[in-house]
Amino acid sequence: MEVKARAAPGLSLRLARRELRGSLKEFRVFLACLALGVGAIAAVGSLSQAIIAGLAQQGRSVLGGDVDLRLAGRAASAEERAYLAAAGRVSSVVEMHAMARAAAPNEAGAPRPALVHLKAVDDAYPLYGAVRLEPRMALGAALAERDGLAGAALDARLLGRLGLALGERLRIGDAEFAVRATIAEEPDHIVGGIRFGPRVMIAAAALGATGLVQPGSLIRYHYRVALPPGADVGGWVETLAADLPQAGWRVLDIGEPQPTLKRWIDRLTLLLTLVGLATLLVGGIGVGGAVKAYLDGKTAAIATLKCLGASSALIFRVYLAEVLALAGLGIALGLVLGVLAAAVAAALLGDSLALPTALALYPKPLLLAAAFGLLTALAFALWPLARASEAPPAGLFRDLVAPGRRAPRARFVVLIAAISLALAGLAIAGVDDKSLAAWFVAGSAGALLVLRAAAWGLARLARAAPRPNRPRLRLALANLHRPGATTGGVVVALGMGVTLLVAVALAAGNVANQVDARLAEQAQALFFIDIQPDQVAAFEETVARVPGAGRLERMPHLRGRITRLNGAPVESARIDPAVAWATSSDRGITYAAEVPPGSRVVAGEWWPADYDGPPLISFDARIARGLGLGVGDTLTVNILGRDIEGRIANLREIDWSTLGINFTIIFAPGALEGAPQTHLATVRATRAAEDELYRAVTERFPNVSAVAVREVLEAVRRVIGQVGVAARAIAGLTLVAGALVVAGAVAAGRRRRVYDAVVLKVLGATRADIARAYLAEFALMGLTAGAVAAGLGTLAGYLVVTRVMHADWRFLPDAVIANVALCLALALVIGFAGTWRALGRKAAPVLRQE
Repeated sequence: MEVKARAAPGLSLRLARRELRGSLKEFRVFLACLALGVGAIAAVGSLSQAIIAGLAQQGRSVLGGDVDLRLAGRAASAEERAYLAAAGRVSSVVEMHAMARAAAPNEAGAPRPALVHLKAVDDAYPLYGAVRLEPRMALGAALAERDGLAGAALDARLLGRLGLALGERLRIGDAEFAVRATIAEEPDHIVGGIRFGPRVMIAAAALGATGLVQPGSLIRYHYRVALPPGADVGGWVETLAADLPQAGWRVLDIGEPQPTLKRWIDRLTLLLTLVGLATLLVGGIGVGGAVKAYLDGKTAAIATLKCLGASSALIFRVYLAEVLALAGLGIALGLVLGVLAAAVAAALLGDSLALPTALALYPKPLLLAAAFGLLTALAFALWPLARASEAPPAGLFRDLVAPGRRAPRARFVVLIAAISLALAGLAIAGVDDKSLAAWFVAGSAGALLVLRAAAWGLARLARAAPRPNRPRLRLALANLHRPGATTGGVVVALGMGVTLLVAVALAAGNVANQVDARLAEQAQALFFIDIQPDQVAAFEETVARVPGAGRLERMPHLRGRITRLNGAPVESARIDPAVAWATSSDRGITYAAEVPPGSRVVAGEWWPADYDGPPLISFDARIARGLGLGVGDTLTVNILGRDIEGRIANLREIDWSTLGINFTIIFAPGALEGAPQTHLATVRATRAAEDELYRAVTERFPNVSAVAVREVLEAVRRVIGQVGVAARAIAGLTLVAGALVVAGAVAAGRRRRVYDAVVLKVLGATRADIARAYLAEFALMGLTAGAVAAGLGTLAGYLVVTRVMHADWRFLPDAVIANVALCLALALVIGFAGTWRALGRKAAPVLRQE
């Protein structure tokens, strides 16, 4: 009786259900590969959403109010304060860097002063949330004045650094404070810019006694406003901008309490999602291999059904239903793993970084991960499905003896191409930085093609090579090109994983090397900030008196925020996301008659040394490109509440890695000399002179803060090391997927290897002979994958370092060799482990089955 494709609508589903009974064990690699990739994408997306949702839910506590208004270098005027007070409750917070020391006289061997982040708060602070101190006490009680001495709460790390204990005295500037508590929890710790040094919190009323509030000092004034319940926050912010357009403050509201952190989270989410997608693509090779191996085992069943009248469409629907069912199971497993991994990561982040997280099931990242998984499964499974369903019965029976090479019909090729494009489009469309995503997708596709071509080339070379005299090598070469060989899957899967690892290792290594190089060059440098104009001569004299203090560089320093581009508000401009940070907050600004060291004019001309005319600006060339500006365009900068418009006279390329004093915005002389300002300086000193210089400057000028470049670079090196370890671990997921693919390929060819081993033993070969042949086979595949991956990873690392990080490139052979060796080791271990059992099978039972 013929099997009619349309005899019953559910026929294909019933056949698929029967086929799947007892077949799950054959799809272990299929499920593992799919679950690993989907889980990685789901975990990254869920964690990102949890952090963003946590920031939104705790927005008022994180921000310190419904709205945070920040001014750089100046306090709000009486008119501005009155305007804010009319809108609701107001809390003011002042933040700056300062030097702190034990109040006891400096004795030999006593700890030197430490750079701290000083935070002066008023009685209304915090408007939302609470500060938790150790020992437990109210913040007001800790900071209050008792017996003529104001109190301070500080980071516990500072106690050990300065050799202090609770109850002792701390000196900041010209004032002394009683150390009454350490800060255990601070609700608005996330808000703010870069912070050097541990936190010290004092009362706002005590700040004046320190003598640190000087014209032009690097001080940030925060005004937090708690609006009445139900107030329209966005509408109030718009009204504020219209009523006080010249205030020049940066406005944050509860709609996006920390945009800088959100941008960082979005960027990290994008990168990790792309790595997860690469893992999923490698896993797709395992999916395709598992489907092919399963269908190869069903050759006789498919041929029989076709002889009984089953159509190609019926066969296709039966096995497509199986693939979809298994893909659904693998995706479900991946989503569960992703949610659990996100929960664990959220707990770790909450403990280490104190980031607020709101754990929940977020549909968008889970649906995105599921869509990636489904498209990947279809893209890699359709080819073997189409081949099996389209083959004639006679061809299928011949495949039992001599597997043939057939391509599916054109319609299936077009369908696979369309699904692949949909996968790429989904990866690009779902992110803000579409350029980076597009390059990653194009690079991944190119790497897959190059590795596939390398596998094909290896097989062709093995076929064309003269027959070696050694039987073991002859068998290894034959296994590389024989029908059903695993060469393509092994080379591509391992190669993709090693490519990512090489790229990450080279990128992290180059950055670390640059930091080490700068540490060696600049380790003896000290930065000094907040030098008042009337202190410049005395400061230089103090430095000159310290034996071992060398070259001194100094420049004036102001703070300002870009508000207009060619006369249009910056909020309405189309800005490259890569340079959006330049307009999101205030920037350092200076004026100079000559090009500063570390800069090179690349467009326009520098002004004459005696220039005296309308404001001219020298601007960072890379930021200018991102803002769509060029020579002749205008830039408006708000400095201390006053808008100053200047014409861009030239663009500079700046080498920030020199760690010298440099600025993205430099005005020509004549525009800023009368504005309140301070000076920055760098001084080189021998290691022996560093402590003496440190003390001499900070004791004579209590308002001047000193930053040791060596300490900053060492902290940066530690962070880079941690990030590098994390990046390698994430890229290692791709290699894990590759290992699963290799294991699946070995398992799929186990029956053939058992038969080969039995025949060879009957002909006189020993276990050692056969084992060496298999080792040679997998060594050739591992070396090929490693060598190609070394080239691809080096190219990717070079592009990341030079085009994305804008850093100097240096080839690191040790990193490349180590990863190639790892690739070879994986190929040997997995390949041999999968074939070892084949060597122990007895000949008689195997031959009787044939």
